[in-house]
Amino acid sequence: MSANTELIDSEVEAYRARDLDKFFSFFAEDVTVTDFEGNVLMHGFDGLRSNYEPLFQNSPDLTVDVVSRIESGAFVVDLEHLDGFINPPYPPTFDATCIYLVKDGMISAMKFLL
Repeated sequence: MSANTELIDSEVEAYRARDLDKFFSFFAEDVTVTDFEGNVLMHGFDGLRSNYEPLFQNSPDLTVDVVSRIESGAFVVDLEHLDGFINPPYPPTFDATCIYLVKDGMISAMKFLL
C-alpha cells in the first residue's frame, strides 16, 4: 500500500463516518472537483462544504465501497459503489468513478465520472 492509497483510504473512512472535519483534513485548501467534461463542481473548502455538509447531515445510512482501484503515479482511480446517498438530483444508490490527484500528501483535485 502506498502513501497515496493510504490517504484515499483514510478519506473514504471519514466519508463513511460522515465526519466533515476529518474528511476536510485530507484535501488541499484549493482543491478542485470537476466532472468528466471539466466543469467545476466544487472549489476549495467552501465548495466542498456546500456539497458534503448537507449530504452528511441528510444521509444517515450513507455508505461507500471501493469496488476496484488503480494507482498510477500521483493518481488514484476508484470505482465506488454508493448507497444511502441523499443529495438530489442523484439517486440514492449508484456507481461512480473518482479520480484523485495527490500532491504534497493532500488531495488536490478530484474528477467524477458519473
